[in-house]
Amino acid sequence: MRVAFILACASALPACASTMTVSSHVDRAANFAQYRTYLWGPADALPTGDPRLDKDPFFKDHFEGAVTKELARKGLSLSESGTADLLIHYHANVTERLNIAGVDRRYGSCLDEDCRAQITEYEAGTLVLDVVDARTNRLIWRGWAQSSVKEMLESRDTMDRQISEAVRRMLARFGKGL
Repeated sequence: MRVAFILACASALPACASTMTVSSHVDRAANFAQYRTYLWGPADALPTGDPRLDKDPFFKDHFEGAVTKELARKGLSLSESGTADLLIHYHANVTERLNIAGVDRRYGSCLDEDCRAQITEYEAGTLVLDVVDARTNRLIWRGWAQSSVKEMLESRDTMDRQISEAVRRMLARFGKGL
């Protein structure tokens, strides 16, 4: 039983490069009930590290659209007046990563004759979404998601699905008091 569990874990490790991780940080002192409107903050001056995203209006449009949709579900709307309760800012980044899957000869979890560790190279995309109180200019919430971007960069449908999932999962953690 133990050997079967270890083998199952070892065979799943290469897939770790493709799973999405999501987390967030909240300012516990923030009163989310007071916020009703938002504006997009100034554009990020930092490049993503990948021209496939830097020059892709599809990425920007779908990301901002997904954020708008999820914020609407939370009762927030884009300000029409030019002033708002919140400023939304985001940054995207693509970096090369390595995933090293260890093996354990003692438990028979070797993947080949030599019992070597398996190394997988992949490109990780990270999205960071910041929400700032426009009145105090204080960061009240930050969410981030990270995943492999290989399939996303090859298919618009996959990009749309991954962006939607990342934004939905990040903002599920946003302002539980709203």
